[in-house]
Amino acid sequence: MHLNDFDYQLPEELIAQHPRPRRGQSRLLVVHREHGRIEHKQFVDLPGYLKPDDSLVINETRVLPARLLGHRRDTGGKVEILLVRDRGGGRWQFLVKPSRRARPGIEFSFGEGRLICEVEERVGPGEWTGRFHSRSDVGTVLQELGQTPLPPYIRRQPEEEDRHRYQTIYARHDGAVAAPTAGLHFTRDLLEGISRRGVEIVPILLHVGPGTFRPVKEGDIARHHMEAEFYRISPAAAESINHARDRGGRIVVVGTTTVRALESRAAGAMKGTGHLAAGEEWTNLFIYPPFQFRMTDALITNFHLPRSTLLMLVSALAGRELILRAYREAVAERYLFYSYGDAMLIL
Repeated sequence: MHLNDFDYQLPEELIAQHPRPRRGQSRLLVVHREHGRIEHKQFVDLPGYLKPDDSLVINETRVLPARLLGHRRDTGGKVEILLVRDRGGGRWQFLVKPSRRARPGIEFSFGEGRLICEVEERVGPGEWTGRFHSRSDVGTVLQELGQTPLPPYIRRQPEEEDRHRYQTIYARHDGAVAAPTAGLHFTRDLLEGISRRGVEIVPILLHVGPGTFRPVKEGDIARHHMEAEFYRISPAAAESINHARDRGGRIVVVGTTTVRALESRAAGAMKGTGHLAAGEEWTNLFIYPPFQFRMTDALITNFHLPRSTLLMLVSALAGRELILRAYREAVAERYLFYSYGDAMLIL
């Protein structure tokens, strides 16, 4: 398929710049794959679409305060870095902007010298490794100085509110540079109500990397390569998902990141019985039409950018024509789009 097959028109004013005043206030567009029907609901209506014996699979990754603003110690030139991967021992992999300000041996200073980064080596376009030093604990200083890494289509500086609103209520494991945004809509009351319906909530993990923002540049989308991201599915999670399947329940997946973790594991580590196996690894799985889903029966997701890998993933699940029709209807009904926007349920 061609990149142009996944384009649509979106008025800029429909790109959400702030979260709703309270979690759970988002709208919910419901897409029925079997007959193509589209419904307009509120996110609080979600439990009505779930059934006893279903499993709701969530991603417990936690967004790092990964954006650091500082300057070169030798020239004073301003620099911005985005932490990508903790390599241990105070060493990190990171993106640098502007990239010309980085080279081996250069030092960056943050927080008036509270934190120093010595650049080590280039590992990709604009991407470097370096070692951080501080008179205090490096991890603590990073938490204090780092900003929430809001995506580029949110055209404002991060605010204090973003530290908790650009984070799911069930986030537990640091490592993401972007939120699994479908999970931002859930409140504790909503999750408790879902559990009372007999739906088991199953946590897994995928650390969202910077590749989620990188555009597809190949006209032939099959030539695009995804950046690898780390995921983990525990034995308890695999057992819960397999039990749901055995009793006839659906696997209802929260977010495209969770889909990629489940389908990556299913593609490479299904037992002879068709059961999901526990494990952890790095995945660069690229899901686009056509794709055989093994573990995803329904999906809760946000609205995605035109020509993006995430739009291709949901098109693989529901069909490109139906998804683009749903997006046109969402635009006409003035839904809000992207990270802080409204949600879609694909059944």
